[in-house]
Amino acid sequence: MLYAILGDIHSNLEAFRAVITDAEAMGGFDQIWCLGDIVGYGPDPCACIELLRRHDHICVAGNHDWASIERVDVSEFNLAAAEACLWTSKQLSLDDVDFLSNLPEVVSQNDFTLVHGSPHKPLWEYVLSTDVAKQNFAYFDTNYCLVGHSHVPQIYAYNESLDECHSIELSDGYSFKLAEQRLILNPGGVGQPRDGNPKASYMIYDSDAGTASLHRINYDVFKTQAKMTKHNLPDLLIERLAHGY
Repeated sequence: MLYAILGDIHSNLEAFRAVITDAEAMGGFDQIWCLGDIVGYGPDPCACIELLRRHDHICVAGNHDWASIERVDVSEFNLAAAEACLWTSKQLSLDDVDFLSNLPEVVSQNDFTLVHGSPHKPLWEYVLSTDVAKQNFAYFDTNYCLVGHSHVPQIYAYNESLDECHSIELSDGYSFKLAEQRLILNPGGVGQPRDGNPKASYMIYDSDAGTASLHRINYDVFKTQAKMTKHNLPDLLIERLAHGY
């Protein structure tokens, strides 16, 4: 089976549509594994939830998902994120709220654990260093863990016999075989990349071949920015999309 692995859509419908279109053009997918933060920051929370639900999917909760339904205190956020989250909460339908409220924090699927932040702290912890990654291997039992939250595509590999962890930076088109070595994998952000590349980022996992690959795709950034301007969302959130930070 083929799985589209993605996260941090952040209400960016143009980016999400571009990812779906790109994945379908490369052979399609049987299921989406979504690593949370469907909403927040961007201008189309309801449409992004709807697009995800049109496909067979598994999804975990992100901190913005739960903040938008008041299960997480927005005081934990910076001012721009909090402002966007409060705006998002006013857009959601009762059905959207019900969907987001029922998202689990952790899902085990086949040989994968799915979380938003980290297996240790599923909603909040950023896995951005080998030290943090190494500590987190103790908090999941499967060979592989999929994380989002940082919006940066990355792999952390753990060598149990040597008790060592190293990182692998991922570029567009990077394909790799999933061996028995334990891994933490981040597909990067769909709707708000933060690695200096504004292209939407996602992975395809082929369970039959045992391979995964990273893909980056252009989308209409200006259209998303125009919508955000129309809704008076914070300038910082609008500007950063063009730069991928």
